[in-house]
Amino acid sequence: MNSQDKMTMAQAQEKLACLKEVFTIVRLLDGQQLLDRAAGKPVEVISDMCPCYSFWEKDSFCDNCTSILALREKTQKVKMEFLGYELFQVISRYVEIDGKPYVMEMLKQLDESNLLDPIGYEKIINKFALYSDKLYKDALTGVYNRRYFEDEVKNQTESVGVAVIDLDDFKLYNDSYGHNAGDKVLITVVGTIKRCIRKSDTLIRYGGDEFLLILPDMKRKTFTQKLKEIQKQINATAVPGYSILQLSVSIGGVVTQSGESIEHAIGRADKLMYLAKTEKNMVVTDLDEASSGIVSVDAHEKIKQTILIVDDSWMNLEILTAILSDDYRILEASSGEECIHALNQYGTGISLVLLDIVMPGMNGFEVLTFMNQKEWIKDIPVIMISSEDSESYICRAYELGVSDYISRPFDSKIVYRRVSNTIRLYAKQRRLSRLVADQIHDKEKNNRMMVSILSQIVEFRNGESGLHVIHINLLTRLLLEQLMKKTDQYSLSWPDQYLITTASALHDIGKIGIAESILNKPGRLTDEEYEIMKTHTLIGADILKSLDMYKDEKLVKLAYEICRWHHERYDGKGYPDGLKGEEIPISAQVVSLADVYDALISKRVYKKAYSHEKAMDMILHGECGVFNPILLECLVEIQDKLKEEIQVKSTSDFYKVEEAENIREANVQYKNIEKDIRI
Repeated sequence: MNSQDKMTMAQAQEKLACLKEVFTIVRLLDGQQLLDRAAGKPVEVISDMCPCYSFWEKDSFCDNCTSILALREKTQKVKMEFLGYELFQVISRYVEIDGKPYVMEMLKQLDESNLLDPIGYEKIINKFALYSDKLYKDALTGVYNRRYFEDEVKNQTESVGVAVIDLDDFKLYNDSYGHNAGDKVLITVVGTIKRCIRKSDTLIRYGGDEFLLILPDMKRKTFTQKLKEIQKQINATAVPGYSILQLSVSIGGVVTQSGESIEHAIGRADKLMYLAKTEKNMVVTDLDEASSGIVSVDAHEKIKQTILIVDDSWMNLEILTAILSDDYRILEASSGEECIHALNQYGTGISLVLLDIVMPGMNGFEVLTFMNQKEWIKDIPVIMISSEDSESYICRAYELGVSDYISRPFDSKIVYRRVSNTIRLYAKQRRLSRLVADQIHDKEKNNRMMVSILSQIVEFRNGESGLHVIHINLLTRLLLEQLMKKTDQYSLSWPDQYLITTASALHDIGKIGIAESILNKPGRLTDEEYEIMKTHTLIGADILKSLDMYKDEKLVKLAYEICRWHHERYDGKGYPDGLKGEEIPISAQVVSLADVYDALISKRVYKKAYSHEKAMDMILHGECGVFNPILLECLVEIQDKLKEEIQVKSTSDFYKVEEAENIREANVQYKNIEKDIRI
């Protein structure tokens, strides 16, 4: 604190008078009252010293109050703050008046158009726009994320249409075709929705497979028509590369009531969405009218869960239909073949199957076997109803996955109760599965985020763009997917592939232990420097090995393999251990090839970028070492897709093919190549 910050009250008043000629508002704040405020004393006790409430149109303290910070640190603090669209500069300066602590607070309205020249103004606007995108945009789909909803949307009370859009059977897409297919589905659905809505509408990714749509200034009738249009367009859209998938969504929609927050309206819309999900591929709203395919909440009794009754006896079909038709929609099949056809047509839109055993043609056990092969039995419960009550029949039925077994003759009340209980149980299980899936999704997302942060720190220190980490993830995923299509030599499940892709971001964490003078040297490394650089593989492995609490986690084990051995080569001429062939874990082999390719095509401070064609030629001709022949075949097979996706993931000025004269000699020996590109 400077001597001029100590003064008498008379001197302070003189200074305040001078400051009022420059600043819009000047206040003298008592330090003790500020400390009381920071300590959490009731607002009414200290409200007299906070006229800023009325000025800033707030009803609570600022979280980043510069006056409290200036008081605590005995210094001056400055911040910018908006009031509506007006920009103010706030200066808080610590002073001592008659030996007591005070803060002089000065506010001045700024004309932001004169603060910066046009170029600087554009740069700062772009910077804030980029920050907002990172904070509030979903990385996969590009629409707003859950954080945006929490910060900016949920407490709004304007009159708007609110829709909850949930993808039908999304878990099945991921389980059957992998996460890449699931990602393509989400991107396709978002693209379709965006083509149906206005710029003033807001689309938010609310959960893993759930979206919120906020539609302002829209009449009720138009609102329902718009939701139906979205539902139909999604159902008619094909997923690129996965034409076998038939997309559908369940949509619940409400119009906010007077004074109702969007968050509260979402609760109502969510209930209607679950009502729509009983039929699947449906829109349910809270409107009074119902039109073609759109069901009002008043008419929700018409939406019934579907039961498929399979029996070759028309009498049994009639009896069971009479018992259940008041509360359920009934589909009938008189043979196993008709049952399979109905399951193919309606899928999980069928809530339960009542199945006879003895039928001509395909019998009940054969139907169950087919349902197991298609994995339908996991999502569609089956109750066996049969006059066959022998222990062997009952045991076999349960072994094939039935939920219950009812012997004839049966009591109508027992049939009804067992059917309703089973449907409710499966509905609860589906909802629980969805909650668990969302939690797992969030956990995986957080894990990947932390891994990405760590890898970005390493790349920043290494003077490289964060795009390297993105590219390594992309290359690793594409190579693994192609490898699994090409051979069953490596037993890698989808979770294994996901973990390897995640762990690939950590391949160079050992570089955190290498001197920056070597990491960022603008030229070829000396032999001594190169030997030091090579130790990053061991440093990274040691870092992971020291994680005692997590050393048995599969992600850590895979990251260890990748860190230590991603510079090994298939002919045994790599480092640090000189492993050869399949002695090298497949995780390290894949990341090794990905790392070399990206190092070649990327521009660095010490090298220019090679073209894709040149990089492929160098890799395939062994100029960067020898790689697994199967992986080289995979690289060739994915190169068109690779070029496309690498460009999508890059910034606009990242990928420029350099002229031929700027490319290093193609016949440089492997070791010198590795020194140059520093992979």
